[in-house]
Amino acid sequence: MKVVVTGATGLIGPGLIAALSERGDEVTVLSRNPDRTRVKLGGDVRAHRWDPLSEPAPAQALAGHDGVVHLAGEPVAQRWSERAKQAIRDSRVTGTRNLVEGLRGLDTEARPKVLISSSAIGYYGAHGPEPIDEEAPAGEDFLAQVCAAWEVQARAVVTELDMRAVQMRTGVVLDRSGGALEKMLPAFRLGIGGPVAGGRQYMAWIHRDDLIGMMLAALDDERWSGPVNATAPEPVSNRELSHALGRVLHRPSLLPVPELALHLLYGEMAEIVTTGVRAVPAKALVLGYSFEYPRLDEALKAALG
Repeated sequence: MKVVVTGATGLIGPGLIAALSERGDEVTVLSRNPDRTRVKLGGDVRAHRWDPLSEPAPAQALAGHDGVVHLAGEPVAQRWSERAKQAIRDSRVTGTRNLVEGLRGLDTEARPKVLISSSAIGYYGAHGPEPIDEEAPAGEDFLAQVCAAWEVQARAVVTELDMRAVQMRTGVVLDRSGGALEKMLPAFRLGIGGPVAGGRQYMAWIHRDDLIGMMLAALDDERWSGPVNATAPEPVSNRELSHALGRVLHRPSLLPVPELALHLLYGEMAEIVTTGVRAVPAKALVLGYSFEYPRLDEALKAALG
C-alpha cells in the first residue's frame, strides 16, 4: 500500500511508520517541518510540508495513495488554559477539516480509499462501571465535544468523497516513551505511586502495538468503518492499574494521590484522570481482531521492556 501519515513524530507515528515499512508499504509524511521530521524518522522518509491550521493538505502529496492515517493533534495532557483549549480543539477540528479539503481537491481516481482518523474515548465523557461500546452517545464536557466535532470532520469523506472512514477512539496508550505511562513511571519507580482520587474510576487502556495493529487492520479490511474503541478487552480501575504497575516494577503502590492535588496542578484537565469510562472494543472483537496484549500485566511488562 501507499499510505500518508500526519502527526508522524508523536507517540504512535514512529511505530506505525516502522510497521508499515516492515511489511513493504510506502509511507509519505505530512509535517510542519519536513527536515526535522526526516531527522527524527530517518533521512529516507518522504516528507511534505503542511500547516494543518492554515491551509488544505497538499494535493500532490495525497494523490495516488491508498490510505491516510491522521494522527496530528495538540497534546491534551497539559493545564487547560483558554488558549490551550483552543489549540486542542483547532488542531483536531480545523486540522481535520483542512485534510479533508486537500482530499476534496483530488480526482476520484487519484484519491485515497480510506481515512483512519484518531479520536479518543473521551468522546463518551465520564461514566461509571457500566461497559461502554461504540453505540454510546457523546458526552457533554469539553473533551467529549472536541472529539464529537473532530469526528464530524473526518466523516465528511464518507458523505462527500465516497471514501471509507474509521475513527479510532483511543484509550490510555501503554508505552514507556510517552503518554500517561511515562508520566507515572518516576513516582512508581521511587515507590511513591498509588491510586488517584480514590482509584475507583475506570481506565480503558491499550498497548501501543495493539493500537498500531488495529490501524493496520483498518487500512487493509474494508469491513472496518465508523467509530472503533481502540482499547484492550479488559479495562481496569485506576486502583487496579496502579497495583499492576507496582507488581511489574516490584515497588509498593499504595500511596494515594488526592483529587485536590491534581486539580491544583492541572486545573480542568484533571477531570480526565479523576473520572473515567469503561470503554470496551466491541467492534474490533466482532471483526476478529486478535489482541497481542489483552491482559494488563503482560502489556505493562512489554511496554516497559
